[in-house]
Amino acid sequence: MKLFQKLLLAPAALGLMAPVAASASDLASAGGMNSYIQQGDLHNFRVWADQNQVTNVQQFSDVKPTDWAYQALSNLIERYGCVAGYPNGTYKGAQAMTRFEAAALLNACLDRITETTDEIQRLQQDFAKELAVLQGRVGSLEKKVGKLEATQFSTTTKLQGDTYWAIGGVGFGGSSGANQYNRATYGGMVFNYDLRLNFNTSFTGKDLLYTRLRAGNFSGSPFSGNPYNLMGLDRAYSCPTGAASTAGCNNIVGLDRLYYRFPIQSSKSWTAFIGPQARNTEFLAINPSYYGDVEGLDYFRLHGAPGTYNKATGGMAGLMWKQNVKKGKPFFAASTSYVSPRSENANPGDGGNMTNYSRGSWLTQIGYQANQWKTTFAWNYQQCNASLSRRGTQAAGPQSEPCSVAASSTYATTGMTGAYQNGFALNLGWQPKKTGTVMPSIDLGWGYNAVSYQNLNYIASTRNNTGGVASSTGSSAIAGNLNSANISATQSWTVALQWKDAFGKGNSLGMAVGQPTFVTSTRNGTTPFDGNYAWEWWYNYKVSDNISVAPILFYLSNPSSLGAVPGQTNPNVFGGLMTARFKF
Repeated sequence: MKLFQKLLLAPAALGLMAPVAASASDLASAGGMNSYIQQGDLHNFRVWADQNQVTNVQQFSDVKPTDWAYQALSNLIERYGCVAGYPNGTYKGAQAMTRFEAAALLNACLDRITETTDEIQRLQQDFAKELAVLQGRVGSLEKKVGKLEATQFSTTTKLQGDTYWAIGGVGFGGSSGANQYNRATYGGMVFNYDLRLNFNTSFTGKDLLYTRLRAGNFSGSPFSGNPYNLMGLDRAYSCPTGAASTAGCNNIVGLDRLYYRFPIQSSKSWTAFIGPQARNTEFLAINPSYYGDVEGLDYFRLHGAPGTYNKATGGMAGLMWKQNVKKGKPFFAASTSYVSPRSENANPGDGGNMTNYSRGSWLTQIGYQANQWKTTFAWNYQQCNASLSRRGTQAAGPQSEPCSVAASSTYATTGMTGAYQNGFALNLGWQPKKTGTVMPSIDLGWGYNAVSYQNLNYIASTRNNTGGVASSTGSSAIAGNLNSANISATQSWTVALQWKDAFGKGNSLGMAVGQPTFVTSTRNGTTPFDGNYAWEWWYNYKVSDNISVAPILFYLSNPSSLGAVPGQTNPNVFGGLMTARFKF
């Protein structure tokens, strides 16, 4: 042991050893040890100490657990073995001691510690090579950590990237003039992308400030909903939210999300949400379905109820409650959120918050989730000029009912004012205990939407045929009994299947079928003859943790709502594309 280490240990050891020494007279009566100390005969003193060494503090008859130095004595005996007693089994801790006696006893204890240190030194020599390798690795890690700390982007923010590529095209069936126009305008193969840069910031470890920058080139692509909105992909992006037109928006970076999510005080059940650029479907207490490993048709990512889960985006505030249970246990949950798509606009007649013309959307959901199944119910109240129905036939949606329309031949002299919609959604999902089995997860979704007006006197139409007259330009005007003011109710439904770990770990297979939003009830009582079926199939292959590729096929039976047009077959659309996703 080095000299300075002994000097550091000496005061502590001396303090602990003070009560262990005996008086000179006691040592003399115990075999003449007083003479050993007085003569400086250290060797004989060590022999005496070894003969009277104890191995347990309980061997002392006069030491009790209540004594103030009991623990100190126990440590010295068990760790170093440098406490000796008298032959009669006593310790005599209350006796006084001379400075010589204290020095001798302290030296004996330090010798014991030195022996222990010698053993450690021997082990260090035996494993010198291994210790040198470890020391080198630790040194290298320290250098790398130092470089990371010097060049880190932020101590509170993590940057994540996600880019989605789509190569493919669509084919238009049917003999209408509109389909001939569509084939000539949107029949070519396209190569599109969507790029997202996500900044995840946390100040407490439990909150999240989320910022997302986004760019894409889907403007003009059939996969962005041209000419039928049902052809749109979930990842189709070209313009920032709220842009007046998608023309010329390709490859322009925009602020796509900006919100703050945080727990309320120390509560484990309540979470608040607020932000100037947020989406209502991203603040749900429970995700309604298990389906969706691949971003295919947008309709199938809206849980069978696009009129309720309408992806309203803008200034938003929300509140969420989740039952506080142990991880993996079933729980109840509820959430509610309000979105104003034009919250930045100060004109109370065309925007703002909580006004009659805010285009607001209020989404509330309640649900229950267990290990293998879940069920949810949701209600969405939407004001006029909002996207009252998303991803439906041309007749049913997307609609953006005006807040007021002047009187005309279609309406009574009062016209119509204050359009609004109540949307309802019911979902049930189940998944097997183990992945990679023949049984897939199964999701059922149903939506119902009731469109109303504060003031409407609609003049009934006698036309029973649906919808539009196809023109040479492909435009389709909603006419006759399917005039937008005559639509009183719409519905939608979805059945989705997904196999996890299909044909390999990390891969998945999916199929979904359903009817996007279609008109089921009119105000004048005529039959709407509106309907369309949609299918999609895909297989997601995981190349690595960061790369996956997925072929997608989809079919739309009658997305135009043309109905039985004399001399023409109903239009249909078949699409195929190869997608790739890179995460970094």
